Amino acid sequence: MHTKLIIFLLSLLAIAGCKEKIHQPVKEINMNELKEPLMNVNRKISREEKLAIDGYVKRRNWNMTETGTGVRYMIIEQGSEETPASGDVVIIDFEISLLDGTVCYTSKESGPEHFVVDYDNVESGMNEAIKYLHKGDKAIIIIPSHRAFGLAGDMAKIPPFSTVIYKIQVLEIIPKQKKDDSISK
Repeated sequence: MHTKLIIFLLSLLAIAGCKEKIHQPVKEINMNELKEPLMNVNRKISREEKLAIDGYVKRRNWNMTETGTGVRYMIIEQGSEETPASGDVVIIDFEISLLDGTVCYTSKESGPEHFVVDYDNVESGMNEAIKYLHKGDKAIIIIPSHRAFGLAGDMAKIPPFSTVIYKIQVLEIIPKQKKDDSISK
């Protein structure tokens, strides 16, 4: 009984406190004041994520190539000489997991995925990395959160600020011109 009374009294105090604040003017937010602190937080998050990825790669003794944006890739099995370009359709088998080993998505469940390089709604890190691969390649791609699903995650299985690891095989590359020709027939 006392707990209910205390909760009721605290609720009344909160309501009374809110009424007083209603009449106070709202202070405008100066975005310039926020810019530097937000950039510092972003740099800190990026540094910590890079260290986590470095540790992950080192523990597995992987020799990965890192791009200027922090995307890493390693070809496990070499395919042909054919590489995708912007506008080409790429068909891949894949498994997407997190640094902790949680498998989020796999083509074993959903079937091979296809996307148009640089035009479809895939992670910018995937559009970047796929251009380093060849038809038939099997590869591991590590995409930092800022080039993957960012601060929102994918709203399903990939949490916010998550590094994603792709294990992929490039099954097919359909060049843009071939695709355009087949559509016009």
